[in-house]
Amino acid sequence: MDEAIQSEQQQHLTLVIRKACFGLPTACPSCLPVYIYLKFANVPFDLSYNLTFPDSDQIPYVDTDTYVAYNNEKGGVIESLKEDNIVNLDAGVQNLPEWVSTMAMINSWLSDAILYELWVGSDGSSAHKIYYSDLPWPVGKLLYLKQVHNVKQLLGISKETAERREEEIYRRATMAYQALSTKLGEESFFSDNRPTSLDAFFLGHALITLYALPETSVLRGKLLEQANLVKYADKLKAEFLDAGSSSPDPSSSSVPRRGPSNWGSKPKGQPKRERTQEEKSFRRKAKYFLVTQMVAVLVFLSLLGGSDDTEVDADGDDGFDYDG
Repeated sequence: MDEAIQSEQQQHLTLVIRKACFGLPTACPSCLPVYIYLKFANVPFDLSYNLTFPDSDQIPYVDTDTYVAYNNEKGGVIESLKEDNIVNLDAGVQNLPEWVSTMAMINSWLSDAILYELWVGSDGSSAHKIYYSDLPWPVGKLLYLKQVHNVKQLLGISKETAERREEEIYRRATMAYQALSTKLGEESFFSDNRPTSLDAFFLGHALITLYALPETSVLRGKLLEQANLVKYADKLKAEFLDAGSSSPDPSSSSVPRRGPSNWGSKPKGQPKRERTQEEKSFRRKAKYFLVTQMVAVLVFLSLLGGSDDTEVDADGDDGFDYDG
């Protein structure tokens, strides 16, 4: 797929994502589609896991010596790579009405469904493992509660609307799976018999639903009803993610040149296997981040305390063990 690479003099890319877990290179719904997109394009890239900033909306991001594409800019990393003529798999299809409507369905109905499952419709154990398991228990716990509140606000969930919104979210997810199953049929990809960003977004969603959500997941059960979508996900996982894959040690928090710019401390790049003075400095700054983040979340929870439109269990009985 050399035609997908628009720039003849490609700079080597570094993709910064959240850590590997559940047998996936990452189980973060924002990160996995970008990883898959670059794999589809057969673009060489280094992989770096950021374990320090779990709620940064700039992760994932792609970094080179002279270029960076953040998740929260230009509609996301994939759109930035396309717009800046770095990697474009969507040439010839991205303006087709059916392709556009299918992409919109994945990035709205199915995006809402996976958010609901991770933060509201489950015990939270999957979200904890994806985002917070490398942080000290109090920080991870408080950040989890904060994110539950944010997701409920985003999805319009309150005590009064909870039952109706849950029914609507699952109804739309079911309709989306049925439509995608019909569109895919027995083909290998959704459009033009080749991978596009539509495949990257749906495959990322499907793999997280199948592998990262618990067996009791309602969403997982609905996806399993569509046998061709499950076959599609498993086949592409084996072909693009499992075959010859090599991932960095997930315990390593190597951070490339640019870190999330909306944080007070910006770690600089370090050699991967030798602890330098910069790495020591980064670790110190990370400790300061944890303390300040804990204080910020405590202030947030104190302000939230009087709210009666969000059901957040602050007593610790949320169904998962942070010490696991």
